[in-house]
Amino acid sequence: MVTPAPARSRLGNRLTANRWARLLRSLGHDVRVTVDEVAGPADLCIALHARRSAKAVAAYRRAHPHGPLIVALTGTDLYHDLPQSRPAIRSLDEADWIVALQSEAVRLLKPQWRAKAEVIYQSAKPPNVAISPLRRVFEITVVAHLRAVKDPLRTAMAARLLPQESRILVTHLGAVLEPAFEPRVRREMQRNPRYRWLGDRPHWQVWRYLMRSRALVVSSAMEGGANVIAEAIVAGTPVLATRVSGNIGMLGAEYPGYFGYRKTDELAELLRRLEQDVAFRNKLTQWCRELRPRFSPAREKAAWRSLLRQFTK
Repeated sequence: MVTPAPARSRLGNRLTANRWARLLRSLGHDVRVTVDEVAGPADLCIALHARRSAKAVAAYRRAHPHGPLIVALTGTDLYHDLPQSRPAIRSLDEADWIVALQSEAVRLLKPQWRAKAEVIYQSAKPPNVAISPLRRVFEITVVAHLRAVKDPLRTAMAARLLPQESRILVTHLGAVLEPAFEPRVRREMQRNPRYRWLGDRPHWQVWRYLMRSRALVVSSAMEGGANVIAEAIVAGTPVLATRVSGNIGMLGAEYPGYFGYRKTDELAELLRRLEQDVAFRNKLTQWCRELRPRFSPAREKAAWRSLLRQFTK
């Protein structure tokens, strides 16, 4: 399995690769996770990100002209690189199968790619602990690294527009990936009492914040299929998300918790309704509860078992 994200990284591609590796080992496969290269002989290659893993895909195909190849579309390759990136295009042309992380991704593919595409939703399993929401505040969680594509300060900006009596507190978890954001986020904390940034946190701590939060906000410009959405849903936490293809493919076209990308006023209104309108809050919670089976580990495991059987008969 090839991923562009380095070992011990908390980037999405590394978390996905590590989780898939554990899943595939549980199915009896021997899995090696590498960065940007195919190391040694292999019976099958799974490459995450069509463009960033393109060199590894090409090297695997040269070494194994008839070897099975799966390319997983993980985000910016689908919504930014295609159709102009030749390396990404070559990766999809070479692939025997293409894995998409949400249903809307398949619609965007060319017919020849769509014919070999499979949707496998990433699963999540929360820790076996009970965590209650904070009582003195109405906590909203943002789990997003500080980089432009995530629009990471949008929720803080929306919180500034809330009425004075609002108890909303925005808790933001994520590493600085684009240095220009660090002074911005520190200024935001100084002038916005409703916002706090806690930096990068280990995954078990992210789970605890998700489980006690009243909602998760995903404000990205693009998403390949955000695993944090799956985590929030199985944790029983409603989601507010940008109305973009990757989120629609996870939550459904009619989901009532969408706002427009960079639409601060729309997000502020959703936050206000979530805090004040019990019926709206219950509607979001029930919608997410009905989506929970989509993100079960058993379902993801069965999907991978079915896909790999086509190569291991």
